[in-house]
Amino acid sequence: MWRTRVIVAALAALSLAFGVAGSAQAGVGLPPVVAHVPTQEKVVFITIDDGWNHDPEAARILLEKRVPVSLFLLPGAASYDTGYFTRLVEEGRASVENHTVNHPDLTTLDAAGKDAEVCGAGEQLAAAFGREPKLLRPPYGAVNDEVRAAAKACGVKALVTWTHDFTTWSTTPPTPQLKAGDIVLLHFTPTLAADLERALGAAKAAGLKPAALMPHLKAAGIV
Repeated sequence: MWRTRVIVAALAALSLAFGVAGSAQAGVGLPPVVAHVPTQEKVVFITIDDGWNHDPEAARILLEKRVPVSLFLLPGAASYDTGYFTRLVEEGRASVENHTVNHPDLTTLDAAGKDAEVCGAGEQLAAAFGREPKLLRPPYGAVNDEVRAAAKACGVKALVTWTHDFTTWSTTPPTPQLKAGDIVLLHFTPTLAADLERALGAAKAAGLKPAALMPHLKAAGIV
């Protein structure tokens, strides 16, 4: 099956180079790249990447506050304690989405490498959680039309980047003023609980509520 997907992705990438039916617009028919969702509703979208640190306090916040959240997980990060995430899905308002297998820059890989990373992660996450992800967060936000073509071949409907990153790395970043439709990026790090509270506080200050991502992508005609 992987060979078929690679061929499909390679043909799509080739069509980008030479055009399809005379079209000069690159990327026609490929999944969109979304950093902000156009919406009139006063909502913001919380997303959390990777999955290595399984912080019980962060899980408590998500469950008690019933926060709609998209979890862009690496299969290996989820596999050693899958129950942490299945609880968020079953008892909370979380959905599991694709973040590749090994977190590479997809733009540096050949067609087979892209297939292994994107389709491979989708298949592993589907086996673990009973649902094949339809959204992909390309690691580092690195994306081009070849990545989009490979994602399409793996059943991805949209590639989701972000508007603001609230993750504390070496220092806590400045807190931006959120606007309706913004996509907030967080990571499963030891500071997730604090970062999540800061993001939720920023949303409240802006008069916004967290909302589920996929329904709003559909409402906006993006997927």
